[in-house]
Amino acid sequence: MKIAVLIPCYNEAKTIAKVVADARAALPEADIYVYDNNSTDDTDALARAAGAIVRYERRQGKGNVIRTMFREIEADAYLMIDGDDTYPAESAREMVDLVLTEKVDMVVGDRLSSTYFTQNKRPFHNTGNRMVRTLVNRIFHGNIADLMTGYRAFSYQFVKSFPVLSKGFEIETEMSIHALDKNLSIASVPVDYRDRPAGNPSKLNTYTDGFRVLRTVARLYKEYRPLSFFGVIALLLGATGLGLFIPVFTEYLRTGLVPRFPTLIVSGVLMTLMILLLVCGIILDTVAKKHRQLFEINLNILKMLHDPRD
Repeated sequence: MKIAVLIPCYNEAKTIAKVVADARAALPEADIYVYDNNSTDDTDALARAAGAIVRYERRQGKGNVIRTMFREIEADAYLMIDGDDTYPAESAREMVDLVLTEKVDMVVGDRLSSTYFTQNKRPFHNTGNRMVRTLVNRIFHGNIADLMTGYRAFSYQFVKSFPVLSKGFEIETEMSIHALDKNLSIASVPVDYRDRPAGNPSKLNTYTDGFRVLRTVARLYKEYRPLSFFGVIALLLGATGLGLFIPVFTEYLRTGLVPRFPTLIVSGVLMTLMILLLVCGIILDTVAKKHRQLFEINLNILKMLHDPRD
């Protein structure tokens, strides 16, 4: 069984050698890949000196790096870990074994059930993690403990069937939603989290990247659950239209007159939009269901190609 450790990096010279060494100690049989994303320090040289296979992705953004990693690397199990030394490599074996022996498609390194809230010094990150986790689990009927962790293990089927669309840090949220929507096997392993070392600031912007994550959730909600998405909007329009119509209709029953034609027209427009949105939601929901069916067929083909002996 071939194991690949994937480390996306951007200016991690202070920690990358330790991350590679820790990964080597935890998984001595694995191939360790460091993908440098236009670092301006010595990240690539230090990673190569530590024994990693160094490759490059010139398009800026973590999503772009992961897209290239998933396309280029062939393995039976993949472990993805950040290069900032915030995750312990001691959990790597357990996570990879869940993929190889239990046939789990995605293993999540769960920071939020461990030390994240005490180690992370950015309070808005803590609030944002809780909010996104609650939002996604409710919309997609999941129970993922940590939506945005960068510490994950994947099966071959997940890596080769996951359509990477995000370019930046919202990629982790996209992975989680994809796994929930496609009913893939998910497991969580609680892992300790340690804050980044002094002098090695985070590349994340709390507000900009937080907005991108929320925008990704909204986009995938529309694409994966269109009937629910458009149904919510239709419900709001219908309730507003009905609220405008009832007083006009009541007055008509009482007097036989309709003195507020503009209100009646607006009500009619809102009710028409409600019907149109519901029809769009039904049509797109059928398309989304067909995509899930095709995804299942493609998974079966992928499995036969990867391991024809089964």
